[in-house]
Amino acid sequence: QVQLVESGGGLVQTGGSLRLSCVVSGRTFSTYGMGWFRQAPGKEREFAAAIGWNVRNVYYSDSVKGRFTIARDNANNTVYLQMNNLKPEDTAVYYCAATKHPFGVIGPRSINDFGSWGQGTQVTVSS
Repeated sequence: QVQLVESGGGLVQTGGSLRLSCVVSGRTFSTYGMGWFRQAPGKEREFAAAIGWNVRNVYYSDSVKGRFTIARDNANNTVYLQMNNLKPEDTAVYYCAATKHPFGVIGPRSINDFGSWGQGTQVTVSS
């Protein structure tokens, strides 16, 4: 079992940018698939982005594609989510997630695709 700690959330104006970080404990980070989910008040947790152990395999939800970029640094056990052109509807708690299982052909989409979670970091986008 790994532990995940997110950071980088905050308050930003519409059109602004933030970069979230997630540091993962353990020596086998490079073998994990990683993802970012988000949960707005009163809504279910939803998929935002994911990256496989092979960094060429990246996936995005339609709502963030073209604005968000996921990346990983295996040397520092860290996965990032660069968020640009932020909108008020991006306001949510953002969660980092990890899985030992390989992604399917279409990539992960569900919270059930991941077994380990961080505690979340709040992102608020003001209009």
